[in-house]
Amino acid sequence: MSSSFVITFFQEAITTAAMLSLPALMLGLVVGLTVSVFQAVTQINEQTLALIPKIIAIVGALMVFGSWMLTHLVTYTTRVFENLPSVPG
Repeated sequence: MSSSFVITFFQEAITTAAMLSLPALMLGLVVGLTVSVFQAVTQINEQTLALIPKIIAIVGALMVFGSWMLTHLVTYTTRVFENLPSVPG
């Protein structure tokens, strides 16, 4: 197994993982920042006020982007299994 094959394989895996996690993480970040600014302005320091909107936003992002994420993951997995016989020994 050549080092270039291993590097390419793991680059694709990391890129796929980043692409699949980005929508939920970015929406959670935006909602968390918005809630933090709201808490700073109103001086409300309730921890559940920051947690609940982030959970709702992440679940919403998974519902909206879930089909795209699943399609991309199935495509990647299929490509890996199709290329498995050509892996250098």
